[in-house]
Amino acid sequence: MIARVPGGSRELCAPRYDRDDTEERHPDRGTRLQYSPGTMTWSIAFVLFLLLVALACFVKEWLPIEVTALGLVGALLASGLLTVEDAVAGFSNKAVIAIGALFVLSHALTKTGVLEVAADRMTRIGKHSPWLAVMILLCAVGVLSGFLNNTAVVAIFIPLTMDLCRRIDVSPSKVLIPLSYASIFGGTLTLIGTSTNLLVSAVTEEMGAPAFGMFEFTPLGAAMLVLGLAYVLLFARKLLPGTLGSGALTEKYKLDGYLTEVKVLEGSELAGQNPTEARIAEHYDTMVLAILRGKERYTTQIRRRKIVEGDVLIVEGSIENLVRMRKDLGVSLLSDKDLQDEEVAQEGRVMVEAIVAPVSGLVGQTLRLTDFRQHYGGFVLAIRRLGATLREKVADIPLQSADSLLLLIQRDRLDELRRSENLVVLSEIDIQLRRRRWWWLVLLVLPAVIVGAATGLMDIAASAMLGAIVLLIAGVLRPQEAYRAVEWPVIFMIAAFIPVGHVIIATGTADFLARGLLRVGQAFPENVAPFAVLSLVYFITSLLTQLVSNNAAAIIVAPLAFSLGEALGVDPRPFLVAVCFAASAEFMTPMGYQTNLMVYGPGNYRFLDYTRFGAPLNIGFWLLSSALIPVFWSF
Repeated sequence: MIARVPGGSRELCAPRYDRDDTEERHPDRGTRLQYSPGTMTWSIAFVLFLLLVALACFVKEWLPIEVTALGLVGALLASGLLTVEDAVAGFSNKAVIAIGALFVLSHALTKTGVLEVAADRMTRIGKHSPWLAVMILLCAVGVLSGFLNNTAVVAIFIPLTMDLCRRIDVSPSKVLIPLSYASIFGGTLTLIGTSTNLLVSAVTEEMGAPAFGMFEFTPLGAAMLVLGLAYVLLFARKLLPGTLGSGALTEKYKLDGYLTEVKVLEGSELAGQNPTEARIAEHYDTMVLAILRGKERYTTQIRRRKIVEGDVLIVEGSIENLVRMRKDLGVSLLSDKDLQDEEVAQEGRVMVEAIVAPVSGLVGQTLRLTDFRQHYGGFVLAIRRLGATLREKVADIPLQSADSLLLLIQRDRLDELRRSENLVVLSEIDIQLRRRRWWWLVLLVLPAVIVGAATGLMDIAASAMLGAIVLLIAGVLRPQEAYRAVEWPVIFMIAAFIPVGHVIIATGTADFLARGLLRVGQAFPENVAPFAVLSLVYFITSLLTQLVSNNAAAIIVAPLAFSLGEALGVDPRPFLVAVCFAASAEFMTPMGYQTNLMVYGPGNYRFLDYTRFGAPLNIGFWLLSSALIPVFWSF
């Protein structure tokens, strides 16, 4: 298990928490050796080079983040800085096991419908005061995110928020970013509130320090929650855009001019053929959504329905392709007819918006490959991704997590669409308890898991794993549901980064970087230096989190934070707490945090909306953390 680092002076092991001895044996890990932290070795240079390459991949999104993390491990393995045993050790790490089990527990609770029913009743308390209802909603999201996977919480609350905004006549764009932020605030309340807390806790424990307690973060997390909610409730109305409501979907997706009617003229090549035989989709990238024939309106089995002269077709396609159709096929464009939501959604059909779920099986797939129309009984008219509306070649665009889809679907297929774990339907919500076999058991198991971990009766990994096993045995969840509930990219990314963190320590890279940062502390009196360095650690982690994922930022900075504490001769724990809170403070970009990306499309936001609204929050959290962390965790 122990690999000698070529060109370095440490063995691949996490240092002991004890700072008094310069050389001592760590049980089961080998000997901690003396070295000069200011010396640049080839191994330090190589690790720094790999980290820079990885950061570039994260920022440019050349590869999925988990693939970049695995590639980093592969490079370290090939260089001899990692043994095979250490390279795969992350997959057996307690944090990884706990995070996977908590994904399963969160899914088990969300499928019961309890959260939707409770939230709907709470928001109706404030029906006479719109922003009181919004405050109740955000408070509920914050508290729930302290105990459940926040992406699952946000996925449930986005439709509820859209429905609430319709009832109180408030633009959804005023509320959806605050919804995402509230889930981030709440994630800092407990050890299990975010995977970052569990990850840093596991790294801390491996370094020989005590793991963080279940509610150790709660005092500072509560302060962050109160400050954050006060900010969003005071300034959301002024700083966030008042964009389109959820009812104007054709306007939101800019479909006017692309969704129109064409008439089949006498002698048209289309007469006597069905749309499939005429190869309209293949040759003209145009979808036939309905066929109007006199007083009849056909919206089902369109691909196999014969077209006759005089038919009017409702089609969706680009202007260029519609012009080609008119020239080639003998149809006339009824261009003076602009279709609106109500005109498209007739005869039992409805136009709805949905987002691709974080753990959706549609991610990476195209609509054509998944035969979307056959499986869901609806058309995808357009896709919105980071502000861009994609209308051409829609069927051949690989879907991404948090993509917003504009769907035209039969109303009687809506329930089936809602039950799908691949999509989150943002309208036509269904609020009711889903009383399946043993559904109430999850209401007992989840609190038991939390109490067991909080009281020290059981480690959080063991407690969460046992809770998931109980639900599987009772049949509350099927094994296939449990597999789908786990966000595997997160698991692989964390499991890959854990050995990377070990290498950062073992090669002396953390101490090399710490030596540079300590120069900042030298500018202050000795009794002030730890406070200044702690503030700098928070700032660096927060800045890094805006560029890469929160877990990647935490695993890179945590070893550095530990080394800084040792070098200053103080307890490293406050610095590790700063890493936890800063890594979760991702408010300035939509890409840095999954929940930010999830509300991007439904809220019709632009990138700068996050920067303008989130920057003051990032600065406020930085100042508050710099002041309060030393109060709750003394040096």
